[in-house]
Amino acid sequence: MQIEVFDPAMCCSTGVCGPSVDPALAKFAADLDWLTSTGATVRRFNLGQEPVAFAENEQVRALLTEKGEAALPVIFADGELRATGRFPVRGELAAWASAEVPVLPADQLSVNVKELIGSTTNEVCGELASEPPTASCCAPSESVALGAKPTGAPSCC
Repeated sequence: MQIEVFDPAMCCSTGVCGPSVDPALAKFAADLDWLTSTGATVRRFNLGQEPVAFAENEQVRALLTEKGEAALPVIFADGELRATGRFPVRGELAAWASAEVPVLPADQLSVNVKELIGSTTNEVCGELASEPPTASCCAPSESVALGAKPTGAPSCC
């Protein structure tokens, strides 16, 4: 099985870089890694870095002419056009590759957040379970919205 992905112009080959990563790109990159682990070959082309690949593929060129960059990403499985304008989910990739998506037992689906982030983060940012959604993890003396960082606060968040 060979998957070819013609991505929109991104700063790096997967788009999973820089200060603000699109969660859809991170999930898709993880899904492609999983697909590779099943034996599939994955090739990605970035419009910003490999425009010749887009020009040389007749179907991609036609889609770009018709829809512009809204056609991207374009996904092929063994040369067959499978998706345009969106990143497919793992189940679709699995179906195209005739691979089984592993199902986790219910007892493995819950996660202890404190175990994942470790005690160092807890010491710096406070006890997660006891804090409200406007946790003051960046500066214990002032309350901030999640994701926000008060001026002069340490970069723990």
